[in-house]
Amino acid sequence: MPLARVLVVEDDAAIRRGVCDALEMSGYAILQAADGREGFEIASAAEIDLVLLDISMPRRDGLSVLEELRLVRPGLPVIFLTARGEPEDRVRGLRLGADDYVVKPFNAAELLARVEAVLRRSAERPKTIEKLVLSGCSIDFARREVVFADGRRAVLAQREAEVLEYLASNRGRAISRDEFLQRVWGIDPRGTHTRTVDMAVARLREQLGDDSTKPGIVLTVRGRGYMLAADTGEDGVAESQERAAGAGDA
Repeated sequence: MPLARVLVVEDDAAIRRGVCDALEMSGYAILQAADGREGFEIASAAEIDLVLLDISMPRRDGLSVLEELRLVRPGLPVIFLTARGEPEDRVRGLRLGADDYVVKPFNAAELLARVEAVLRRSAERPKTIEKLVLSGCSIDFARREVVFADGRRAVLAQREAEVLEYLASNRGRAISRDEFLQRVWGIDPRGTHTRTVDMAVARLREQLGDDSTKPGIVLTVRGRGYMLAADTGEDGVAESQERAAGAGDA
């Protein structure tokens, strides 16, 4: 099992290949993109743990990628790859939420040390979601308590609460069964054939009053997994169901 999944976004093919080789030799799984637009598309949807992001790139620069990425995946760690003459960009990047930066030219040892440090800090970050408002109810994660609009209250089981919190932390992105097993259950999904995730989602829907035949809160995205509706207000349910077209067996 890889140490982590890293996306390398760099337009210089030689630098990109060198970075990818160093990470792969150290046990990381690699995804790569040659420009900012492609990098954002992958970073916003793929199962990754860290992004190495160049600043000066064609089609879209790294600063704009980071700015939008922070809106859709606020907790995803990002390290900037910067040229030595870009101090203002480095400062702006840190203010936008970059976790660190590495100045070109850099050696593999420095890069790997910074990757390890950022991933370690990311794993130690406390959970930031305390409450979640859904269609017809709200959830207090500290108490695992669901408060319905009509005043009824219920308590989520620990695992269902963790599933919901992970969905909320990755709102707008489909989460695969393998990612759930790895991130929520803490087990290696390779070679694992189980309906554990589906059963947990079924119980979660039941506790939230989410119709399993036509869910409006926890959506099924065919071939990809599950996702939390982008907007669980009355209008947002229909919109989210339409965007997750073909919702059925994942």
